[in-house]
Amino acid sequence: MFAPSKYPQKSPLSVLYSFRRCPYAIRARMAIVSSGVTVELRDILLKDKPRDMVEASPKATVPVLKCPDGMVIEESLDIMLWALAHGDPECWLPNNSELKKDIFSLIAENDGPFKSNLDRYKYHVRFPEKSREEYRKSGETFLETLEQRLRNQPYLVTDRLTLADMAIFPFIRQFANSDIGWFEKAPYPNLHRWLDERLKSRQFRNVMNKREIWKEGTIGIPFPEADGS
Repeated sequence: MFAPSKYPQKSPLSVLYSFRRCPYAIRARMAIVSSGVTVELRDILLKDKPRDMVEASPKATVPVLKCPDGMVIEESLDIMLWALAHGDPECWLPNNSELKKDIFSLIAENDGPFKSNLDRYKYHVRFPEKSREEYRKSGETFLETLEQRLRNQPYLVTDRLTLADMAIFPFIRQFANSDIGWFEKAPYPNLHRWLDERLKSRQFRNVMNKREIWKEGTIGIPFPEADGS
């Protein structure tokens, strides 16, 4: 349950607690940039979680969005949908109900089975039940699904970017970076092209800029910045 901040400085904007490299936080920031809404960004360190964030969201994971009316949104996908409700100029959420169903089904597969395999692949020493290669092979099931989709169209669901692309690519990036040498040689040319396009986008470069770590008792920075940097 939301607990009001004990600190004297308050922002008229919704406050986003974020961690630069977290894939959940990346996709939330991407949606905010796309939507045109401005929030107060508070970049934190996971090893030093601020009291204000933990008071707002006791599960203490990023991202967390705290709105001026006291509403707290604790899940990254919900933050993405909150942002798109404010504006969706790039039409990440098409009106077609079948496309929406496909989008959310694919995201559920990413956030469920694939994320579980990704964690075991990346942190395999914590999961000695199987080898790193076995965890990677399990994760490749999802990579193969995406590769198949991308053979006949430029994006995951249709011929335009949708919420599915933007919600999933930070996790494929993390999978790739777990062993970039292996990934670059892996037989997924369409997935490579799709991921490379996302990583080179201006939006991604914007959200990945290194920003000063927020200090408790201060106001964070407006995000995205007015100059788009």
